[in-house]
Amino acid sequence: MKSIADAVAGTLQYLRFANIQLTEYEEKNIEIATFGLPDYPRTGLQLLTYINTPRYCAKELVLFPRQTCPEHRHPPFAGLPGKQETFRCRWGAVYLFVDDDALTPIEADGRPVCLAPPGSERWYNCRRYILLRPGEQYTIAPNTRHWFQAGEEGAVVSEFSSESRDELDIFTDPRVKRTG
Repeated sequence: MKSIADAVAGTLQYLRFANIQLTEYEEKNIEIATFGLPDYPRTGLQLLTYINTPRYCAKELVLFPRQTCPEHRHPPFAGLPGKQETFRCRWGAVYLFVDDDALTPIEADGRPVCLAPPGSERWYNCRRYILLRPGEQYTIAPNTRHWFQAGEEGAVVSEFSSESRDELDIFTDPRVKRTG
């Protein structure tokens, strides 16, 4: 497992690749999400939350090469429909798998474009995807199951959403531990 310091340094390097400037305060507030699973960095995510209020949220998500964020959904809470989020790729490429019949099947050419982390395959059920490259974006409806994986060089993705309540996210894999 990479050390937290190595993961933060790598995250800062990727943000520089994407020409995203951070303040010293922001650099110190990078979060390393291991999801309580033993295979970080294969499964995991690095992120920085700029703002998260009951009205909106803005984050940078950093994924190392072929790193995967586990399948999950953002359920309704407090009378609200759940988190709606837009992913906009800033650097690299990210495969976004979503329960959306309009998207491309995972095995469009006879072989999968991405593989779930070894030993966790049964927890990845979304079989349709969209490939986002710099400047491209996709909006995920509230309470929609999804997961994502970086391409070969990694990815930096800006997330714009309604309020984020990470502790309420429902993961397909019952081993995942995520707190806000």
